[in-house]
Amino acid sequence: MATTADYVLQIKVHLLVSPIVASFTVIEEKVWPDRGYIRIRCALVNEDLLEVAEYFVQEQGECRPERYRYQWMEGRTGKLRRRWDNVGHYPELPNFPYHVHLEDGEVIPGESMGIIQLLEVLIGEIGHNR
Repeated sequence: MATTADYVLQIKVHLLVSPIVASFTVIEEKVWPDRGYIRIRCALVNEDLLEVAEYFVQEQGECRPERYRYQWMEGRTGKLRRRWDNVGHYPELPNFPYHVHLEDGEVIPGESMGIIQLLEVLIGEIGHNR
């Protein structure tokens, strides 16, 4: 059974060992027995920036993201590369409310994910673009 504190620690460990994260700063962290919130700013190895904010809940011994916003930006200009979130803005998209904002302004269907899954996606993206 993972506690909310365990979940936050697991996120931090993944950030520490991730091959794409150069450094990170925890901007805000709140942990209660049944829920929590974490906001982190990361510098990536390709000089891009990543900001993540996740509100999570613990249900049946597991922590799962309930609301999130993960924003990947070009480091020099701050231009959006991609943003994943689950705010209910696009009910017409499959897999609502999960969606992804692309750098050209297009919004496409997304999937539920947490910070650790996001890091795996970015490893694939950044490794592919190097």
